[in-house]
Amino acid sequence: MKIAPAPDGAELLWSEAGDGDPLLLLAGQATGMAGWGPTADALAGHFRVIRYDHRGVGGSAKGNPERYTTRLLAADAAAVLDAAGVGSAHVYGHSMGGRIAQWLAIDHPDRVRALVLAATSGGRRAGAWVDARTSGTAFEALLSGDPDLMAPLFFDPAWSREHPDAVRAFFGTPASAWAKARHFQASRTHDAWDSLGAIQAPTLILHGTEDALTPLADAVLLHRGIRRSTLVKVPGARHGLHLDRPETVTWIRQFIAAKGAPRGEAAGPPGSSAMQPW
Repeated sequence: MKIAPAPDGAELLWSEAGDGDPLLLLAGQATGMAGWGPTADALAGHFRVIRYDHRGVGGSAKGNPERYTTRLLAADAAAVLDAAGVGSAHVYGHSMGGRIAQWLAIDHPDRVRALVLAATSGGRRAGAWVDARTSGTAFEALLSGDPDLMAPLFFDPAWSREHPDAVRAFFGTPASAWAKARHFQASRTHDAWDSLGAIQAPTLILHGTEDALTPLADAVLLHRGIRRSTLVKVPGARHGLHLDRPETVTWIRQFIAAKGAPRGEAAGPPGSSAMQPW
C-alpha cells in the first residue's frame, strides 16, 4: 500500500498490481479499493491496475469537507496517477466512480486513454437520481447499510451465494456516517450532461437492464452525449455488474485493444486479435 497526496494534502491510500498499460479503477460511493475484488485480480493479468480508497473511506484521510464533489474527487484521481508516475491511463469507473471518471476525462483529457463507465449516470437531469423502481423497499434497503438487504440490488443472488467473500469485501469498506453522507451528496448532485461532448477518449458504457439504482435511460443519454462511445446493455444485470458479470472483463480488454491506443498510435495490425467489432 502507498500514499498519494491529494490537492488539499489529504493522504489517499492506493495500491497497484500487474504489468502492462496502466488501468485506474474508480470505485463507487463509500466503497474502497477492496470492493473491486476478483475483477481487479482478473484485470491485473493484463494491465497495471491502480486503485485507491476515496477520501473518507478505508485507509484514506477525510480531508477538506468542501472537496466532496465528483469534479473535485476527479482531482484526487489525477493525484493518484501522479503518485504512480503515470501520465495517462485507461480509466474504469463504477457508479460514483463513473461520475468521477467523467470529470477526469473532461478536465484532464490528456490523462485518459480509454474510458469505461459502468452502472453510472451523467447526473440528475435525466430524471431523479434514482428511478421509480428505487422508491419504497429498494431505496430503504440502499439507505439501511445492511449488506443482506443491499446485495440483491447489486448482484445476482446465485453469484452472491457463491462469492460471499467478494460480497463482504464490496460492502465492508470502513466509512463513517459523515463520509457516507458526503459521498451520497457528491453522487446526488453530479451533473456533467452539458460537458459530455468534451470527452475525447473512446468510451465503453456498460449498464445492466435490471439496474434498479441507476436507470438504463441514463446510460442511453451518456451514449448520446459522448461522441466516441459504445453502449453495451447487459441483459439481466444489476448495479454490481462490474463484479458478478466476469464477461465484462473480456469486453473491456477487447475494447481497449481496439480503441485505447494513445492518440496518434496504432492499436495493432488488423486482425491481430479476436476483437468485438467496436
